[in-house]
Amino acid sequence: MTAQVMARVTTALRRTQMRYRQGRVVGASGNRITVAGLSSLARLGDQVLVLHHGGHLGAEVVLAEGDLVHLLPEGPADGVLLGDPARLMPPLVFAPHDDWIGRVIDPDGRPLDGAPLLPGLVPRRLRAAPPAPHDRRAMGARVETGFALFNTLLPLARGQRIGLFAGSGVGKSTLLADLARQVEADVIVIGLVGERGRELRHFVEEVLGPDGMARSVVVAATSDRAPQVRRKCALAATAVAEHFRDAGRQVLLLLDSVTRFAEAHREIAIAAGEPSSLRGYPASTGPAIAGLCERAGPGSGEAGDITAIYSVLVAGSDMDEPVADMLRGVLDGHVVLDRAIAERGQFPAVDLLRSVSRSLPDVASVQENALIGEARSHLGTFDRAALMIRSGLYTPGSDAAIDAAIACQPALERFLTLREPRGTPASFAALRQALAKANPRQRQAE
Repeated sequence: MTAQVMARVTTALRRTQMRYRQGRVVGASGNRITVAGLSSLARLGDQVLVLHHGGHLGAEVVLAEGDLVHLLPEGPADGVLLGDPARLMPPLVFAPHDDWIGRVIDPDGRPLDGAPLLPGLVPRRLRAAPPAPHDRRAMGARVETGFALFNTLLPLARGQRIGLFAGSGVGKSTLLADLARQVEADVIVIGLVGERGRELRHFVEEVLGPDGMARSVVVAATSDRAPQVRRKCALAATAVAEHFRDAGRQVLLLLDSVTRFAEAHREIAIAAGEPSSLRGYPASTGPAIAGLCERAGPGSGEAGDITAIYSVLVAGSDMDEPVADMLRGVLDGHVVLDRAIAERGQFPAVDLLRSVSRSLPDVASVQENALIGEARSHLGTFDRAALMIRSGLYTPGSDAAIDAAIACQPALERFLTLREPRGTPASFAALRQALAKANPRQRQAE
């Protein structure tokens, strides 16, 4: 009986013809297509398929104006003629699933690694609201990272959101991959927004490796994709993280990068007619960044948490450029990678004095906070006197604080690059040993 019912259903589906709402192209330019006949049906963000002599072209509704809707095409509009049909497509179903772990997908949930992919049963909105503020937990306990620096001086707490600010070529992607392999989490979700096509496979197979992929979902949109697809990549990666969070898991979300997300948003906003204001970015950029980041963080009720790391490309290490400035005000800490430090061969090239973790002092004990404060004090003292020291103008014995900073500087620099797989207690033991160089007699007495 069941087989007969299924046969009838299959036959009926084959006979069913899909009906589309259809309009007509009434205008076209390099980056925008205007369509009539869909204004009462199409909503912002809907997908439209433009059929032309050369094939078909996907587009997204970015502006509704009177009887017209304006589309941002996903590729060149070459070959589009006035009068070409434009079909309003049904909404895409984005439904993450546990089988997505270990896979590489695009922002529409389609596989990019050549193997079939099953969707889940529960669709998710790409623009979901964050948990209610009064229901969210506070940041949780410190998580192990595999780096002595991030276990001690710049701790990462469960549910914390931090920014990784760096120029190109200073080890940002390598650091993200190292964190993906070593940070405590049940699931890793990695969003690669506008990544170079040739580097996607290299990142997955060589940088991330089998160990990293074993618990990761990679959502990628390469740099040649349309801006709406690149912007959707960040939203889709966050939706995947929310799926696993709501299942009660601890999730690490790595998004590379928010800068390219903001650039894609700028292209869409300008195509929709929004004027640019702050160094070329429209006014809606700030709310878009805040809305994306607020979805991560501590969960509520029985849900897990999303611990998030967002990378930011800063040209010329300018921390005051618009995207960096917007993001720094939203997050729970920021880590600055410096090119001058990288050129000295120090990796990760973290500029500690310009970096901060807002999980402190809560996640550390009184003794640990004292060690952190002492290390920062010595590094700050050395930095302020560095010009005198390196030019030979400083006379040893002139200042006890500078003498102590000089004594422990080499040990502290080695500590900043130390990988400590044994965990936080061993990391603090290494920090205490480095600081002992500043006052060996006092440390021996302790």
